[in-house]
Amino acid sequence: MGGSGDPSQNERQEPLWSVLGGVTRPSRALPKVLLAVVIGALSLAGAGCGEGEGVAAGATVTAYVEAPLCPRAERELAREGGRAGDVRVRAVCLESIEDGKRLDLAAAGANARRATEDSAAVGYLELPRTPSFSRPILEAANVAVIRTNSGKAAMAQLLQAIQAADTSNPLRDQVRESLN
Repeated sequence: MGGSGDPSQNERQEPLWSVLGGVTRPSRALPKVLLAVVIGALSLAGAGCGEGEGVAAGATVTAYVEAPLCPRAERELAREGGRAGDVRVRAVCLESIEDGKRLDLAAAGANARRATEDSAAVGYLELPRTPSFSRPILEAANVAVIRTNSGKAAMAQLLQAIQAADTSNPLRDQVRESLN
């Protein structure tokens, strides 16, 4: 049927062949939905990475601590009253990544991802290992990594970096710059 006045009749698109052998038409809604998903993901990523405003007095931040370091790190934190200046600090003890005499890389990755998903995370205390499997995950989220054999020394170092930071600016960024 020739040119009716309806523009949709005149603007026909060539059909596309699907993977299963059928014919399909291209969707016009997909690019808009995809754009909305990408914008939403970027917004969430920025919110979870310590970007934005500083930390209010009395706010609580988190230090993620590998299992072997946790007892001494928690004692050091308790000795300091669970604070670094006006900021409260809590320690989260992670699952062991030792599987017998080998490292469980899946557990190492899961622990690092857990820390990066916490918008209050400012530090990750781990044993020195060659190579460090969690470091790229943590660096991508701007979380400071302290590698040491002493949970006490690592927690003291993290508390000092938090206390020295200007809490009117993003704390996670300052702590990482100070320690890494």
